[in-house]
Amino acid sequence: METEVELMTRAAQLSALDKRSMQLRGLVVRALVGGGRGHIGSSMSLIEILRVFYDDILRVRAGDPTWADRDRFILSKGHGCLAQYALLADKGFFSIEELDHFCRQSSFLGGHPEFGKVPGVEASTGALGHGLSIGLGMALAARMKKAAWQVYVVLGDGEINEGSVWEAAMSAGKHNLDNLTAVIDYNKIQSYGFTENVQPLEPLADKWRSFGFSATAINGHDVNALRQLLSSLPIQKGRPTAIICHTVKGKGVSFAENNPSWHHKSNLPPDQVAEIYDALERKT
Repeated sequence: METEVELMTRAAQLSALDKRSMQLRGLVVRALVGGGRGHIGSSMSLIEILRVFYDDILRVRAGDPTWADRDRFILSKGHGCLAQYALLADKGFFSIEELDHFCRQSSFLGGHPEFGKVPGVEASTGALGHGLSIGLGMALAARMKKAAWQVYVVLGDGEINEGSVWEAAMSAGKHNLDNLTAVIDYNKIQSYGFTENVQPLEPLADKWRSFGFSATAINGHDVNALRQLLSSLPIQKGRPTAIICHTVKGKGVSFAENNPSWHHKSNLPPDQVAEIYDALERKT
């Protein structure tokens, strides 16, 4: 009999992707080609999560990225930045053509998002494990200012091996920060292998609950379910929220899905790039 985690993982694997999801993945590949490198697997698992945030949830202004009353969104797993760059370009924070210069010396789009250089980026997350601590500070600041903006932090499952994540979680629980939401991209693969082999995480929801969070799990590729859940936060008043998104590494490109070797790719040959684009087109 399948466990709940196995059932949700299988549901994520079987989830159909619509035209918008595939178009956004195309922008990720465009940047990958432009820079000659990038974390494609880590970015593809994020697309639906970030799509719902930027399409439906975040109160942000592309023409005024530092608007004081904006919601704060932190991509703590900064190596998945190609997904965030795709959404920021799509929303007009900068031109889509800038993706063609990703990681080039002349571009402000680096291999990890950088605050103060990339419009719409709230924190530099070149080192993993710090995003939740930054978000914690922002959530406390909102409370002190009596501000209405919300703080959302997206973390990787491998990233939460970092002790600093749990220090921040413990503090967030202590302070009852119901304006803070942690979203875990649970694609079950990290840089050098499957999380189950590197550092098993289960029971993951119970771990977050033990730190004072209200926690739930969801199919991270189900746009409608994500929209419904993220529109109804916090799960419980007086508690921070943890959302465990069951996703598929490399989602949308069949030969990259659940394949640890696609965590990071450099200098893809033209025929492989064409194969990726073909895979995306077949799904639209």
